Amino acid sequence: MTIIEKIDKLRIERGWSVNNLAMEAMLTQSTLNNLYMRNTEPKISTLRAICNAFGITLAEFFTDEEFTEKQENNEKELSDRFSKLTDTQKKAILAILRSIT
Repeated sequence: MTIIEKIDKLRIERGWSVNNLAMEAMLTQSTLNNLYMRNTEPKISTLRAICNAFGITLAEFFTDEEFTEKQENNEKELSDRFSKLTDTQKKAILAILRSIT
């Protein structure tokens, strides 16, 4: 997903028009229109203003949602499987984990 596509996704999730985003980010509408029309990446200061309008950090903006979701699913599966083990099996798994971390 490109930066413009991500901005658009976040904007649409909030039900904002490009004009709403411009107002919330305290940017001119022409600044945003140029980004969309030229499909160019915004300056870091522009992106920071957009992130502030969305109430997120730059780090959150660049977080890969698919990776985060997979990681959460893996952690849930580990927890589910671990809870089904016997006490002896749990102790063995913990010993293995402690030896490799």
